[in-house]
Formats: sequence, C-alpha cells, structure tokens
Amino acid sequence: MGKGAGIYSLSIQDIEKTFPSLNESGYTVTSPETTDYNCIAWAANQTDAWWWPDSFNLGYWPPEIPRKESIDAFIKAYGLLGYVICENSQLETDFDKIAIYIDSSGKPTHAARQLTNGRWTSKLGQLEDIEHNTLDSLSGSEYGTVSVIMKRPIIKK
Repeated sequence: MGKGAGIYSLSIQDIEKTFPSLNESGYTVTSPETTDYNCIAWAANQTDAWWWPDSFNLGYWPPEIPRKESIDAFIKAYGLLGYVICENSQLETDFDKIAIYIDSSGKPTHAARQLTNGRWTSKLGQLEDIEHNTLDSLSGSEYGTVSVIMKRPIIKK
C-alpha cells in the first residue's frame, strides 16, 4: 500500500538512520506505534482508518476520488476536507496546513500536518507519530520531497 504504508518496525536508531535530518533538526515521539491509521489519515486529523488509494480497496479512500497513487488524487481527497493548494508552509494562525511528499516518479509517499506551534506532525507508517521542526527533516530516499502545501480555515470546535 504505497510508501505511506512502507515503514513497519524500526527502532529510534533506525528512524534516525532512515531520516538523518530528524536528529539534526529535532523531533519528539508523541504517540505509541499503531496500525489503526497512517500518515495520510493523520494529516487529515483522522485516526480511525488507514487511508490509501490502493486498487484492492484495503485502505479507506473517499469514494468520489479515483483510487490512484497520484498527486492529483491526494489533492482532491484533501480538497473534500476543505483544503486548497497554497503557496508556502509558513504558519498562518487561522489555517490548518498539510504537506504532501512525493517520490522521484511523482507518486505520493507521505503527508504531514502543521501544528499550532508551527512545528509539524507525522505518522511514520505503522510506527509512532512524531513532532518535527521542519518538513525537510523527512525528505530523502524514503519519502522524497514536499510537492504540495495545502491549507484550510481552522475548524472551531
């Protein structure tokens, strides 16, 4: 089920080896590992399903969006939640922001969500959620690079 499902069981040392910039930029583990949800769901603030547009219908995917591992499909899926493409990842206090990573072939691999303190939160496959200082700290061979930043007005509860 794509790179968003790719990391299964790594130690903290393995995580830092896979994402060497994490240690340099700083990060904190914020939850125990779980298979209940992945980074795509976590970025959408969902923890009740594993989101992925797999062709076998194993993961949750919005029914009105094509089950394709394409940046367009991911943009449309997040669009259903009110997100629109924006210009940058800078903190805007009235908006939630997400970042979608792609690999060298243009396939989505990961998504992160910005927190109200300006840091980012990510779910590492089936592993823990982490809070990290920069989007670049997860860039590299596993997740590729950030392709799209999206935002939506903060939903007041």
